[in-house]
Amino acid sequence: MSDRKQKKHGYVECLKYMHMIKEGRSIHSIHVEYGINEDRLHVLWNQYQLRGKAGLLKKKNIKADYALKKKIVLDIEENHVTLHAASLKYGACSQRISIWLRQYRTGGLAALNSTKRRGRPPGMGRPKKNSKPLTELERLRKEVQELKTENALLKKVRALVEERNARLREIGQGPSKN
Repeated sequence: MSDRKQKKHGYVECLKYMHMIKEGRSIHSIHVEYGINEDRLHVLWNQYQLRGKAGLLKKKNIKADYALKKKIVLDIEENHVTLHAASLKYGACSQRISIWLRQYRTGGLAALNSTKRRGRPPGMGRPKKNSKPLTELERLRKEVQELKTENALLKKVRALVEERNARLREIGQGPSKN
């Protein structure tokens, strides 16, 4: 990682960069001076040329269903549209489109329809409490098990305390009063 701190380039800064490009500054010189990614500058410049100032505003995320993914992928494959052009045309992120293309090329159109479940897999959380009441025997068995566990823990703690006290006596110090 570089020591250079990432700088956010907001709407005002991006508009300033677009005016610089309009005035004849190169994208590379703006990249060097202000630290904004050259590829991002190219994308912003294209959006600015297409939509004006509105092209620089942050776009809403699109919810891509199977039909939209299929349309974008087939447009790229059949008409040889670039990722960048498809991104501008459909409003989807070019990285996301490249993932869809990879899925399509490895698994066909059916692969675009599969969605990965988000979040924690089922059964990994805390065990759910039983809704049905326990019988007297089950309740007593559960209580006995809890008491056995607690007893074993207390025995372990006592053994550790005695071991520590023995070590302290060996080196000539007395045990603490806690």
